[in-house]
Amino acid sequence: MEFALLQAVFLPLLLAPVAYIIGKKAGPTPATWFTFGLLLYCTFLIISVALSGHYEEHYTWTKLFGEFGFKLDGLAIPFAVIIYVLSTILALYSQPYMIHKFKEFYEEQMHHSSESGAGHSSESGAGQSTALVESSGMTSYVNSKSGLYFALYLVFAMGMLGTVLATNLIEFYIFFEVMLIPAFFLVAFWGDGPRRRISLMFLFWTHAGAIVLLLGFLTIGLNVGSFDFTAIQESKIPSSVIALAAVAIVIGLGVKLAAFVFHIWLPYVHGAAPTPISALLSPAMIGIGAYGIFRLIVEFLPNQYVEMAIWLHIWGLATMIYGGAMALMQDDMKRLLAYSSVSQMGYILFGIGSYSTLGLAGAEMMYVTHGLGKALLFMTAGILIVQVGSRSMSKLGGLAGKMPITAVCAVIGALTIIGVPPTSGFMGEWTLFYGALETAIKEHAATGSILRFVTFGLGLVATVITMSYMLWMLKRVFFGKLPENLSHVKEASWYMTAPMMVIAGFTIVVGIYPDIFFNDIIPYMKGVLGA
Repeated sequence: MEFALLQAVFLPLLLAPVAYIIGKKAGPTPATWFTFGLLLYCTFLIISVALSGHYEEHYTWTKLFGEFGFKLDGLAIPFAVIIYVLSTILALYSQPYMIHKFKEFYEEQMHHSSESGAGHSSESGAGQSTALVESSGMTSYVNSKSGLYFALYLVFAMGMLGTVLATNLIEFYIFFEVMLIPAFFLVAFWGDGPRRRISLMFLFWTHAGAIVLLLGFLTIGLNVGSFDFTAIQESKIPSSVIALAAVAIVIGLGVKLAAFVFHIWLPYVHGAAPTPISALLSPAMIGIGAYGIFRLIVEFLPNQYVEMAIWLHIWGLATMIYGGAMALMQDDMKRLLAYSSVSQMGYILFGIGSYSTLGLAGAEMMYVTHGLGKALLFMTAGILIVQVGSRSMSKLGGLAGKMPITAVCAVIGALTIIGVPPTSGFMGEWTLFYGALETAIKEHAATGSILRFVTFGLGLVATVITMSYMLWMLKRVFFGKLPENLSHVKEASWYMTAPMMVIAGFTIVVGIYPDIFFNDIIPYMKGVLGA
């Protein structure tokens, strides 16, 4: 299909103003369905092209930076598909959640304005006219904010996809920064708690990481003489700077990945962001840091990757254990899921550092499984916020009887993160640990080293921690005694439950038939390792 990737990337950007106008003029429901239809079309483009295997588009850009293009190969396909599938499904889920959020903000504003204007009006009949004005004002407020929300949402999705399809270092960096801008505004405008302070923390941390990443890109591009991916050859980069460039890239991507030490921003941002955005930030956006390591280090700088592999392996292990341990200590469900995301990114780093075809393939499959499982769990948290009014697990319990669809989908999401068959999580974890053990056996036979056996064993301990906090979360939320004040709770609307059912079905299908993604992933990983 001609210009398929160009359309998939730029249509959401070009039509974002249309989403804004539709929302402002017609309200949140038409804006929701416009956004959903547009992203569904773009997802269809991505999947139809992915079925043909390797596909590239190239366009003339500027001589200063090289060529502008998009590339869909064994590495990019799983990332691109998950990003747009989740973006499409969460567009529908956003409708009731964001209306709930906009009304909360409007009522807060009216409360503050009534306090400041108290005592200025005492005429009879004023209450009725005020109610009418407030109702009209709320409708106008919800419409204008829904238009802005879906416009930013489309730009956010576009930035993520553009990053994983880029064929040029500068192009990669531009899209990498573009996805930060709408995410910043989405948190600043409609987040919880001290949202402006948290959004600034998000901006500073991720932008600082991007600047370090850019320094690595400039070091490579200026030494190679081109920023195009096809021109990058490790042998052309002086040995005096190549290690520095590789470390800069890993640190810059490690911030986006929220790996241990650079994870500080993530629990705050994921806890504060509107839940549909948390469900994109956590499963889709932060994993793009892993994509960058695959593409820029494993593929383009293979000798540096050999040197760094064991350190990435240990870094991943530390991230797995730290994130899991912190998740066990949380009462706020969204913060638990945020620390869980830190831990899950550790699994991906652990697999990247395994230096084996199956370990790398398992790491990429972990992106897919984390995307599906964590999206389900964040969507569960969103339903609790809307239907129950709380995300504090100590105040919940026994909700499975009141919300059976949500409970079943949450259990499937938790089993996906734990790695229980027949969910996709099992295939990701099984392959990842198989690859890690394979490398440990080879290294022990060659050098007598037991370091990788130790990291393998500790990695299994991390899976026990994952199982602990997930089961503990399910027990506190859905099982046990139902508090009396929650006896009125009922299931969420189909806008929220139907998208969850689709994702729950998808994770089981991938768990039963993982070759949907492995057919693309494994040949690519064999190629980059020269197997």
